[in-house]
Amino acid sequence: MHKVYFVRHGESEWNIENKICGQTDSPLTQKGHEQAIETGKIILEKQIKADMIIASPLSRAYETAKHISEITGIPMKVDERIIEQNFGVWEGTTPRNAPAFHEAKKQFIDSHGTGETMLKLAQRIYNLLDEIKADKDKTYILVAHNGIARVVKSYFEDMTNDEYAGFGVQNCSVTEFDFR
Repeated sequence: MHKVYFVRHGESEWNIENKICGQTDSPLTQKGHEQAIETGKIILEKQIKADMIIASPLSRAYETAKHISEITGIPMKVDERIIEQNFGVWEGTTPRNAPAFHEAKKQFIDSHGTGETMLKLAQRIYNLLDEIKADKDKTYILVAHNGIARVVKSYFEDMTNDEYAGFGVQNCSVTEFDFR
């Protein structure tokens, strides 16, 4: 079966501070680096075979992908399309789980002031996933962000607005999706 794997970046400084990161480049913590190294080892242990790691250009995802690549030997490249959503006025605010931000994530056409709409975000992620789906001979690991994880999941499964806004994955978790 044709699959794609999704890995969220390791713990970042703004994760610790409970801030909404978006496209703000918050670096990995020491724990984040350790999580990324452990994820590389888990990928080896589970014998996950992939042809390429595709990473977001933001350092928290790029460094995570680099650790995984070094451990597994899977080559990596950066793709701007999986950079985190620009959350506009929400970037740098706390807490990440604020009810108002949860509601804002349901507003698919709202750019949050200077940010990016959910629809535009979905377009760039869906375009990438369509390309990966068409490349049936290859398996990819995407290393990106929690906002990107939501969009990837919505590509493979129907979700309500509440499910979409509330969906998240843990730092350095590995999630498998199947193009059936």
